[in-house]
Amino acid sequence: MIKKMVSVLASEFEVEEDLLKPEANIKETMHLDSLSLVDMVGLVDEEFGVEIKTADLPTIKTFADLYDYVFTRLS
Repeated sequence: MIKKMVSVLASEFEVEEDLLKPEANIKETMHLDSLSLVDMVGLVDEEFGVEIKTADLPTIKTFADLYDYVFTRLS
């Protein structure tokens, strides 16, 4: 599941998969502005069926945070 998420994010945001390490900051690594962040939220919903609530966004800083958020909601 993590491999698929890394692949989807890297492809959509045109970054190298190797950069998407669990401890890496999402916004900095993928060069996301607020509009791109909304795109990422939509992509996660579309690809994995997990809606990231606006109130939860500040808690998702690293890729590990994102993986945990998605996995918790898929369980």
